[in-house]
Parts: sequence; C-alpha cells; structure tokens
Amino acid sequence: MINRRHIRVKVMQSVYAMLQSHNDDMIREEKFLKHSILKMFDLYVLNFALLVEVQKLATKKTALSKKKILATQEDLKPNTKFIDNRVINTISESIGVEGYVELNNLDNWSEDVEYVRIVFEELQKSTLYKSYLENEEDSFKVDKTFVIDFFKEIIAPNEKLAEYYEDKLITWVDDIPFVNTWVVKTLSKQKENKTFVLGSLYKDKDDENFVSDLFRKTVLKQAEYEIDIAEKTPNWESDRIAEIDMILIKMAITEFMNFPSIPTKVTINEYIEISKDYSTTKSSYFINGVLDKISKEFIENKKIVKIGRGLI
Repeated sequence: MINRRHIRVKVMQSVYAMLQSHNDDMIREEKFLKHSILKMFDLYVLNFALLVEVQKLATKKTALSKKKILATQEDLKPNTKFIDNRVINTISESIGVEGYVELNNLDNWSEDVEYVRIVFEELQKSTLYKSYLENEEDSFKVDKTFVIDFFKEIIAPNEKLAEYYEDKLITWVDDIPFVNTWVVKTLSKQKENKTFVLGSLYKDKDDENFVSDLFRKTVLKQAEYEIDIAEKTPNWESDRIAEIDMILIKMAITEFMNFPSIPTKVTINEYIEISKDYSTTKSSYFINGVLDKISKEFIENKKIVKIGRGLI
C-alpha cells in the first residue's frame, strides 16, 4: 500500500506541476494527482503478471523442445521446477490479479512480449536459476525464496524494463522503487495453500483523504504561508529559495496547522528526507532551520494544536 511519505511526494509533484504551468484549475490537478496514485496499482499488478508470463513462456519453450526432431534427453525430460513453482502458480490462479488485469485492460505483456522474453533470457543465464533448478529440496519455502530473489535480482534492476515503464507513464519513474518494495513485501507475506491476494492501495480512508486535504490546503494557503516563510528568512529573497524547498515548507506548515494527529517532529523529519531526494544538497538544512523556527512560534502562539500525548 502507498505510505504517507510517497503520498507527500505525489502531492509535492502536483503542486510543483501546477505552479510551473501557471494553472489555477485545482480540481483538474487534484484529479490528475489521484489518477497518478491509482496508476501505481497498475504498475504493482503488472509486476505479478510479468512473473506469470515468464513462467508461461518457460512452459511453452519446454513443450516445443519436446517436439524437436533431434530432441535430447534433457528436452524429453526437462526440469520443471520453475514451471511448477507454487508461488507463481498461486498468482496465476488469483481471481484478484486476473480480474484487475481484465478490468483495466493491462495487456502489456501480450502486446510487448519482447520484455517477457528479455526477463526470461536473463533469468536463464543467472546462477540464481541454475541453483534453484539444482536444489533437490522441493518445498513452498524454496519456491517462495526463489521468486522473491528472482524479482529482486532480475526484474527490479532491469534497465530495459524500467525504460519501458517510463515510456508508458512518466509518473512511474518515481513510483518504481516504491512499487518494487511493495511487490517484495506482498510476496514475502504469501503463505502455503493460501489464495494470493493483492494489497490495498491505501491503508485506510484517512490516508486516502490525506491526499486531497494536503493538496488542497497547501494550494489554497500558499500565499499566506509565503509570508510566514519570509519572516523566518529575512536574508533571502523568495526567488532565491529553491522552488521545491518552498513547496515542501508550505506542505509542512499545512500539516502543522491542519493535521492534529501528526506529530510536528514527524512532519519536519518527513520533509527533510524528501528534500534529500528531490532538492539541492543543502536543502535539508535550510528546510530544517525554517520549519524549526516556524513550529516553535506556532506552538507558542497556539496556532499548532496536536491531539494526544507526545504529539508536539
């Protein structure tokens, strides 16, 4: 499921896009924001579908090998451990995966089958695959460990696959690392003889509402927040502050003021961490300094009111 940090990143990107395009249609931008989050689930499901398609390709190649005129003993009696992998078979039998693929027309691997071939060929050349086939232990645990390693070592770092995803949807560029982690977590939770179930996009309704609330309140109050920021940065002209830094500070102030259940320290730490990935090398120090000053003043003036013990 999408976590709060990734939600913040998505909101930051939408606010930035809105400012860059000088677009004031908040409703349209919010729809795009929610759409980009929803499309993350497509990417998540596509990774499971890819595992299934690679297995299907292996099955097809094994069947063709048996029909060779000069078939070898290995062709006639192939090692079917990968074809029989319990975890991938569970995914292929999942009504949730099949239903989502059909409902959302995720026919990527039938239209762009070369990427299935690329992944399978890379798998065949790997020591991971050889070790798995040679492992005499036949168990769900071995199958599961192999599938997780297959994804982590072959699929997740595949540059051609990453380029393919980027070409399909530009917002997936930043989603890939998060979705890869999500896929591994889902695979790790799979139990023997249990139906494969896809994760939920949001943890709960609060997280889903967090997307809209954070976006709307940041956009609507940003002019007001610029005054607060200017007061705490007297030696800086607003146009000298990196635009991403400004957006992250405004989003943090929005959280200070409008989300009483989120501790102030958590908010500050989250935006510091995001700045390390999306802004300048010195941004984290700058953002920390500004937010520290603003939070202390707002707490003193009772502008920040948090619910629960230890939430300040």
